[in-house]
Amino acid sequence: MSLHIANAPCSWGVDDPKNPNLPPYEKVLKEASLAGYKSIEMGPWTYLPTDPEKLTAELHRFGLSIVAGTIFDDLVSEDNFARMIELTHNLCRNLASITTAEKVHGNNYPAPYLVIIDFGDPERARYAGHSEKSPRLSEENWQRMIAHITEISHIAWHEYQVRPVIHPHAGGCIEFADEIERLAQDISYEIAGLCLDTGHLYYSGMDPVTWLSRYFDKLDYIHFKDVNQSVHQRVLQQGLDFFSAAAEGVMCPIGKGAIDYPAVKQFLDQKGYQGWITIEQERDPLQAAGSLKDVIESLHYLKSVGF
Repeated sequence: MSLHIANAPCSWGVDDPKNPNLPPYEKVLKEASLAGYKSIEMGPWTYLPTDPEKLTAELHRFGLSIVAGTIFDDLVSEDNFARMIELTHNLCRNLASITTAEKVHGNNYPAPYLVIIDFGDPERARYAGHSEKSPRLSEENWQRMIAHITEISHIAWHEYQVRPVIHPHAGGCIEFADEIERLAQDISYEIAGLCLDTGHLYYSGMDPVTWLSRYFDKLDYIHFKDVNQSVHQRVLQQGLDFFSAAAEGVMCPIGKGAIDYPAVKQFLDQKGYQGWITIEQERDPLQAAGSLKDVIESLHYLKSVGF
């Protein structure tokens, strides 16, 4: 069974759209297409054209579709939440109006997805990967975050028919085993699914197959990364935040790192997973010259082991 594999602009170092070092979006779309991908994530809002007609034309020019949009921001504070509501409408309005990924799926909901990631607490970012050191949210702050995610999910799903999926992320306030377990209890699958990320699970001390299995019934969408084990050990010892670690090369092409992808493939086959998988290899945008080689290598490796 051949699975559908996409990529994402972060593999070219695309992070903050205000970063002057980002590669032009045309380069990212062209190279994703050249590498053999048929779909890509939006990346941060305003990186790709926000006019649906222009974006559709650009996607058609490169033979691509959009599999997901992403909220990657502070979802805890009340002061930031109005911006997140506005962003949700903008992203989902676009996702409902453009060429989106083929609606392949098994028991999970199909694309397009709104990937919801909390990120923005400097202390949490500082202690990415360090479960024993990382400060946990207070009960009040946790409940506020859950309420915010629930409201965002309701808008995406009920107003735009875009499936919301929550993504635990290294350096965010939903990262470690106890937080994923609590999230799964607090937000039902009727409200939102999960997008688990093999690289973030590994980075934060969890075995990817174990955690994909534990929450497979809530899983709508998967991110694939690979982790350079020696760099990972070093950046944890040095206490680097997650994005500093990414600039150090902690994420590497699929098949070059510590994650056992034949085991992941065997598990997904056993479960009959048919949904989308998106490869991400976070890096500094100043290193984007190596992106095309790496995204080709990742795709070729996955195909070589049966994906």
